[in-house]
Amino acid sequence: MNYSLFDFLKLAGSLALFLYGMKIMSESLQKLTGNKLRNILSAMTKNRLAGVLTGLLITALIQSSSATTVMVVSFVNAGLLSLVQSIGVIMGANIGTTVTAWMISLFGFGKLSISALSIPLMGVSLPLIFSSKSRHKSLGEFLFGFSFLFMGLDFLQGAMPDLQNNPEVLSFVQHFTGRGILSVLFFLFIGTVMTIIVQSSSATVALTLIMAVKGWIDFPSAAAMIMGENIGTTITANLAAIPANISAKRAAFAHFMFNVLGVFWLLFVFRYFVDIVDTVVSGVTSFRPAEMSSFIASLSPEEYTQITTLPKSELSPDLVSLQSRYFGYQAAASYGLSLFHTLFNICNVLIMIWFVKLYEKICLTVIRPKRGEEEDEEFILRYISTGMSPTAELSILQAEKEVEVYVHRVRKMFGFVKKITVLDHEDKKFLKLYNRTEKYENICDQMEVEIGSYLGKVSEGRLSSQSKEHIRSILRGVTEIESIADSSCNIARHLKRKTETDVVFDESIIASISNMYELLDKALENMETLLKSGKITESDLLHSKHIEGSINERRNFLKRENVENLNQNRYSYLSGVFYMDIISECERMGDYIMNVIESLEVKHV
Repeated sequence: MNYSLFDFLKLAGSLALFLYGMKIMSESLQKLTGNKLRNILSAMTKNRLAGVLTGLLITALIQSSSATTVMVVSFVNAGLLSLVQSIGVIMGANIGTTVTAWMISLFGFGKLSISALSIPLMGVSLPLIFSSKSRHKSLGEFLFGFSFLFMGLDFLQGAMPDLQNNPEVLSFVQHFTGRGILSVLFFLFIGTVMTIIVQSSSATVALTLIMAVKGWIDFPSAAAMIMGENIGTTITANLAAIPANISAKRAAFAHFMFNVLGVFWLLFVFRYFVDIVDTVVSGVTSFRPAEMSSFIASLSPEEYTQITTLPKSELSPDLVSLQSRYFGYQAAASYGLSLFHTLFNICNVLIMIWFVKLYEKICLTVIRPKRGEEEDEEFILRYISTGMSPTAELSILQAEKEVEVYVHRVRKMFGFVKKITVLDHEDKKFLKLYNRTEKYENICDQMEVEIGSYLGKVSEGRLSSQSKEHIRSILRGVTEIESIADSSCNIARHLKRKTETDVVFDESIIASISNMYELLDKALENMETLLKSGKITESDLLHSKHIEGSINERRNFLKRENVENLNQNRYSYLSGVFYMDIISECERMGDYIMNVIESLEVKHV
């Protein structure tokens, strides 16, 4: 079996197509579905059992746990699923993937390739891509990403060394059977490596069945390979998480950790587990899977060739009996491995489902941001759930806490803008921070909708006039907070346009902008403090207006100064345009901050 440089390049290209499809699908999901899909998935994964059943159903339908886990990683990357929810779906996917082994055992064929639909899907999505409606365009991008993803998975399998159609390459492994725990560990390793190479646990399960029914390896060794394939299949999700954010990487790591820990505990009871499966299958088929290899070893080469190649009518009565036993053992071995695969994953889920929170903590501890980088934030509400609280007062309290989180994110977003301002336009950090700013702006838009929708539902209940007024004030504040986020993003866009036109601010402009930022920081800090208290006094209101007045005065002074500096040619006219755009946006942000404060109830003392 030759494997050339050209074959390796096809492998690299297939991987690139797969990763690109993952990226396009994730980005289009955010634009296309927004909070709708998040709500659906949240409802489907509202508890551990529902999450497991969701993963099981999806994987059983599409016949690929790799595809399911890749989708889960994509959903986490898009902020549509939390880490805890993704762990439940991944657990269910491990059970769902065992359906393939049963199909091979019962019907003698593998899963249908989803990639066959990729080209027709592209034909459907092409007119959508050129649509003037953003929703249709996003749908087209999603279908393209979906097609690329499955084409990539299919090409990955095709570009790998063709072990599935050349099983004799691995016939040497029969010499490593019957050596106790060493054999188990060896075949565990072989199963892991094979799945990493072939990029499909379903394909390697089929390959393991071939090796077992040919008698190259005994039943316990084949079962050990099945365990290894459970570990190897996690590589697909981890590949998908390479270009994704830290939350997606944690979901992929949870998949890896779940499968590795499952194999770890089974190693201690492996012998007994295999004996149970062997006993169950022998009771149904009258053939013990564990006796398959010894039966084949007892056959002479001539007998083996005849019973495996000749029809029953051309065999002697003795060979007919041997052929019947051979096919009986063959069926028993395939059923035994399918049953082992299913029972292993079911037991694993039944044990691990109680430790989902522990899994989350381990993932948060192990997968940390790189040094100097901040933690990624996704659109996951902390205090507002899909359901309603028992009382309206508690619901309002949860909304207020969510607003505090909202304000914290807006301030963090403004922090990105301050860093962008002082960075050199050729600095790599500039684009990274700009992208994070835009991402936070999207998060803030979604938070406004979620909080507003939640409070809208709360106001439909029986409320006192005071509570209704309180809700209206929170809604007014939420709208203005979103405007603050918009202003931060607008400043970032002014700075990006400045870099695209190769404009460089001199030190005096940067110093003036930094002074304005200090006033805004003071105003934001004051706003956050007052929001936490819930009410403000007359003196608080006067103090806030004084801060806003300082921002307005500073804006007016800098405008007059800018005219003088332009007359004296201290910097270019284009620099002055970008400079004043930023200063004007800062002044507008000060107005929005004041509007949030004025939405609070005044406490008379």
